[in-house]
Amino acid sequence: MDRKKKLLIVSHAPSPNTLSLRDAVAQGAHHEDIENVEVTVLAPLDAGPDDVLACDAIILGTTENLGYMSGALKDFFDRSYYPCLEKTQGLPFAYYIRAGHDGTGTQRAIDSITTGLRWKVVQEPLICRGEFQPEFVTQCEKLGLSMAASLDVGII
Repeated sequence: MDRKKKLLIVSHAPSPNTLSLRDAVAQGAHHEDIENVEVTVLAPLDAGPDDVLACDAIILGTTENLGYMSGALKDFFDRSYYPCLEKTQGLPFAYYIRAGHDGTGTQRAIDSITTGLRWKVVQEPLICRGEFQPEFVTQCEKLGLSMAASLDVGII
């Protein structure tokens, strides 16, 4: 039997609302119909290049902070960029942003870094804009499920 595919979720969750989003992504990825995907959930300050090198796909999650990604996610990229640069080209990824405003600066920053890494975005970014809404949780769960299911059946 083939080895299980590895989905890494790296998400900054500094509040109960953002923690619920991260948990929803993980819950979707752990869906009972997903058989061959191992899911690892880490905070950005706990994740590093070894985690990225060991995964088959990654989901990033961040808050919008002053029109940019969280400092914790930026730190993750700072520590992981060069060790992963030549070894993770084509890595399938998706991301979500919890944006109190419009999220465009955060999206631009993530797109810039992941373009440099030559990672392959496999889903449109999920930007949860404005006041917190319960549907954000559902959207994040679908994101996790979609990524894990795509890995499970070999689409990505």
